[in-house]
Formats: sequence, C-alpha cells, structure tokens
Amino acid sequence: MRVLVTGGAGFIGSAVVRELVLNQEAEVLVVDALTYAGNLENLSIVASNPRYRFLKANIADEIAMRRAFASFQPHAVMHLAAESHVDRSIDGPSAFIQTNVVGTFALLQAALDYWRELNTSEQAAFRFHHISTDEVFGSLGSEGLFCETTAYDPRSPYSASKAASDHLVRAWGHTYGLPTLVTNCSNNYGPYHFPEKLIPLMILSAFEGRELPVYGDGANVRDWLHVEDHARALVTVIQRGVPGETYAVGGRAERTNLDVVKTVCSLIDELAFDTSRGPAENLIRFVKDRPGHDRRYAIDCSKIEADLGWQPQESFESGLAKTVRWYLDNQEWWQRIRSGVYRGERLGVA
Repeated sequence: MRVLVTGGAGFIGSAVVRELVLNQEAEVLVVDALTYAGNLENLSIVASNPRYRFLKANIADEIAMRRAFASFQPHAVMHLAAESHVDRSIDGPSAFIQTNVVGTFALLQAALDYWRELNTSEQAAFRFHHISTDEVFGSLGSEGLFCETTAYDPRSPYSASKAASDHLVRAWGHTYGLPTLVTNCSNNYGPYHFPEKLIPLMILSAFEGRELPVYGDGANVRDWLHVEDHARALVTVIQRGVPGETYAVGGRAERTNLDVVKTVCSLIDELAFDTSRGPAENLIRFVKDRPGHDRRYAIDCSKIEADLGWQPQESFESGLAKTVRWYLDNQEWWQRIRSGVYRGERLGVA
C-alpha cells in the first residue's frame, strides 16, 4: 500500500508514519510544510528506509499537491496536516483558517482530480482519510459522551476550523463520490509531543523546577489517548473502514487537568526527584483560565471497537509512565525546541 501522509512530521502524523513503515510495510510519502510543530527528527527511525519519502510542501499549494499525487500514485491519503493548538488559535486564528480550511480544500481538489483518473477497481480501493478532533463537538456536561452522530458545536477558532474541514471532506464524498473517511479523536499524548501541550509542558516544567500553571480550577476533563494507540486506530480505519463513515477514537481515560498534572508530578518525583525543591506538586500554580475553555470532552469509541476490532493497548497509567520516561531519556530532542521555537511561555491569553 502506498499512503500519502500530510503533516507526517508532526506529533500524531509521525506516529502514523512509524506505524505504516515499521509495522505495516507500507510505502509512505510524507508531505509537511515543517512549520514550528513539524520536526524531521520525529521520523529519524524511518528516514533511511527505502519505503519512506519526504516532500516539503504546503497543503494549500494545490499545484504542489497535484504533482505529489501524480508522482507518488497513492492508494490512500491520511490527512493530518493542521494547525492544532487552541491557545495559538486564540492569538492568531488566520493561520488556522488558511491551513485547516483552505489547505483541506486544496488537498481535496487535488485528490479528486487524481481519483477521477484511476480505473474502476482503483477508485473503489482508494481512501481519503481525514483525521479530526473531538473538539468540534463543543463541551459536555458532567455526563454523556461524544459519538459519531453528536451535533457539531465548535467553541474556539481551532475547533471551528476543524469543523469546517470535516464538513468539506464529507461534502466531497457525498457530492463527488470520493471515498472519504473521518475520524474524531480525543486528546493525544506520548513521545515527540510538542511541548506547548499540557502533558509535555508539565513534564518538562516539573523536571526543570519551573511553575506548573493549571488553568482555572483544574477541573476541566479530557479523555486521554496514547498516540501510538491512535496511530494503530487510524491505520485500521484505512484498512477496514467503510467509505462515508465516521469513527470516534478515544482512550476511555477521562481525567481532570489537575489529576493529570498531579500524576505527572508523582512520576517526576519517582523518576527524577530533586531534593533541592521537594515534591513536584509544590510547583503547581492556579492561573486565570483561558477564554472559552470547554469543560469536558469524552468519547464513546464503541463503534470502532465493534466494527473494526480496534482497542487501545495502553492504560492512562502505563502510557503516561512511558511518556515521562521518554522525555527524560530524550532531552536533546526537547532542548533543541526549548532553545528556539518554543520556550514554555503561556499562549492564548487574549
């Protein structure tokens, strides 16, 4: 199988590429613009593999996308390229509209023209898989779960741009017959996660003895999914998913943000205790909440479990312990990021 992966140098995208190349023996073309969150070091383990190729390009460049399709002749597209951080979308929404909406449109147009030139059997086998987020559904109360039929109710510039891209993909499937698939996932964590996100930011800040800012009262709830479990789910969807269907992917691991931070602190104390500052929990500071902070997300992933046979392999406890160890063992990776692109400052204050 030849798979074109957009955003393949990013956090989730690189996990997908590693899964495809190392475990599925697929040929992969990574298309990535290498913005601040794209990092070729995330792909170092597959860089010398003859089934891996890389193209530096922006998905909004329709001419470049058409050339990529024509030269690589993919059997499937896994579209992960996106601006993805809520706080950054508050500070600068324009980039989110350009990449997530305009970029998805350009990629769909290129894919559609390519697909139309395939023979009948090749058209039937082709897949355009769009990877999205549970944030498009808005905020839950204390009960209930998001599922594939939950109404859309995006609350941030980021989630609104992802909702728009979801609708575009489904429209191209319905109107033009392009074999599309959509997945909406819960919060990911794991190795190679850019350190502006909650878990890596807390790991590195606790390790360095910096304050641990917790938004509001820390009671906001997220469902946590290990990135390698997510990668396996996404590959399962392109292999077995039914075109036109949506699959919700979650970890069945709801935690409040404060619980997550305290668990990180316990692991840092266990694995890298610093006697000069005492327990890492002493570093927790409650700060003003970010604008429009959704209270709770949680996913019902029973459809992908029942229909496609996927289940997460990591519990939150096992996955987080592996993640903390990875950051402690790979300091060169995140120190290079901390030295230039992102230094741990707060974003999205508006």
